[in-house]
Amino acid sequence: MNILDIIENKKVGKELSDEEIEYFVQNYTNGKITDYQAAALIMAICINGMTQDEILALTMSMANSGDILDLSDISENIVDKHSTGGVGDKITLIVAPIVAALGIPVAKMSGRGLGITGGTADKLESIPGYNINISIDEFKQNIKDIGISLITQTMNLAPADKKIYALRDTISCTNSMPLIASSIMSKKIAAGAGSIVLDVTCGSGAFMNTKEDAKKLAKLMALIGKLAKRETVCVLTDMNEPLGYSVGNTVEVVEAIHALKGNMAEDVKDVVLNMCIQMMNLSGLYPNALDNKYKVMEVIENGKAFEKFRELVIRQGGDVSYIDNPEKFEKAPIIMPVLSEEDGYVEELDAGKVGKAGLELGIGRKQKEDPIDYRVGLIFNKKIGDEVEKGDVLAYIHANSPEKAMECVERIKDAYKIGDRKITKKNIIEII
Repeated sequence: MNILDIIENKKVGKELSDEEIEYFVQNYTNGKITDYQAAALIMAICINGMTQDEILALTMSMANSGDILDLSDISENIVDKHSTGGVGDKITLIVAPIVAALGIPVAKMSGRGLGITGGTADKLESIPGYNINISIDEFKQNIKDIGISLITQTMNLAPADKKIYALRDTISCTNSMPLIASSIMSKKIAAGAGSIVLDVTCGSGAFMNTKEDAKKLAKLMALIGKLAKRETVCVLTDMNEPLGYSVGNTVEVVEAIHALKGNMAEDVKDVVLNMCIQMMNLSGLYPNALDNKYKVMEVIENGKAFEKFRELVIRQGGDVSYIDNPEKFEKAPIIMPVLSEEDGYVEELDAGKVGKAGLELGIGRKQKEDPIDYRVGLIFNKKIGDEVEKGDVLAYIHANSPEKAMECVERIKDAYKIGDRKITKKNIIEII
């Protein structure tokens, strides 16, 4: 068996055997298969797709490429949460501390930004000192001691996915359903939580642009979860508009801090409440579903959720003074407004266009090795349904050069559609 035959088989649309998939995963992980050979196979998968059996085999091979954690000695109620990615998606930074403050242990392994979508790992690293690369023992100890730990694919957890994930980002293979499903579920299986809530985004700022594709992806991941003996619930959420009022790394951490103190954008609040409620249901600790919304709001209002975030940051080496005083975060040298050129209502704020604009600013990576500028980002004053007048500030660009700021202004203007209709937006589409 060799990689060239495997590439050829997938190139002509053949179904790969479990053995072929295992051979690829093992040998790409250990370096015997090169990046360019892996890229050829990934591109063939992206073009020709995979059968359900192939996707299951790829998921389990990637999960088994390293350690699979057993957290049952800590708690039987550990719940994980993951998003398929979106523009302005800072939900994990808000939901995880809330759920942990409710006494439900949260063990989460997060990814980096992929394509135009942001990554929780990158956002956490924008907090000075925060260490997302702690050991397995530290990860488990944090969950035991404070009920929460947020890390990235460190140590030997799903190392195959870590390599494939980074490669996909640089060869325009981010929106392949088989690769998305296997990537997410291999991480979830490896991370050891017994229950999983998945935020499956759909729209112009997500990998799945339509509700139909998002439902297919959700059902596929739920099936993988069932076969891996992980109770899995999927929540379909809208990503046609950026989530919340910020897009970036530092700016999203700041928004999450404000949200944990009760100052939450309505679309963020809608998603946060639904994700928390689903995690509470799966934990088995909160059987009275009617009360769960109020319990979520209670730990926000009494400060326990914010205090849990502080505990997490301190525990993983972060400088908590930035959490206590977000004004300390370094700001971009250029802050430029985007002004409305007409009166009316915001009918559209295209998340896909916003994501591409953010990528040009330096929020994400165009190449595998690209550094991220944590300071840059976008802050939105006006979103779908808001009334605007000519000259109103629609958004602010946080850039590292005047040239990039000016270019981004035009891109953001293009992302807005101003009309005479007041649109009402639905954030939660369906629960599967």
